[in-house]
Amino acid sequence: MHPVDRSSARLALRELSTEDVNAVLAIYGSPEATEHLSFEPRSREQVDRIVARSIAGAGETPRGEYALAVIERATFELVGFGRLALDPHQQRGATMGFALRPRSWGAGYGLEMVRLLLGLGFDDLGLHRIWGARSPWNEASARTMAAARMVEEGVIREHVLKGGVWRDSVVHAILDREWHAATEGRAAGG
Repeated sequence: MHPVDRSSARLALRELSTEDVNAVLAIYGSPEATEHLSFEPRSREQVDRIVARSIAGAGETPRGEYALAVIERATFELVGFGRLALDPHQQRGATMGFALRPRSWGAGYGLEMVRLLLGLGFDDLGLHRIWGARSPWNEASARTMAAARMVEEGVIREHVLKGGVWRDSVVHAILDREWHAATEGRAAGG
């Protein structure tokens, strides 16, 4: 599926472009934004490569990864980065990742972004299971995934090496039937 075009009340997913490097750097280069992510802040050169690889991957058939800009619909400004990567070891499964620029925190964009990614996976790609992992200390991410009806499944012990220290990851997942029940509930006002 290319190009991705999915939106919510305030946000939209779109394909990345070379003009997005500075905005992605504001997220991936920020110590604050990457505190709970699985990597240290990225350099401009690293972000250049990430964006270039994402643009190239968008044109692959079959497409294995959806690395997407998350923009405010009102301003067209990039406020986040979302990723859905198909899992070659799991039938109709994918992993999900998401990050927002720090100045957009606290506005409810995280939940909106996660719902957009889940909608892409379940409604557009026909996936069965989507999962994501978070730092045990990232309470905002825990609340966001719970609000999206993702179930906390357990802990992957010493899963990430960051700053020379091993860190666990907490896994959250949702199945297609759970997603469809949740979206029907929202449509009915629940």
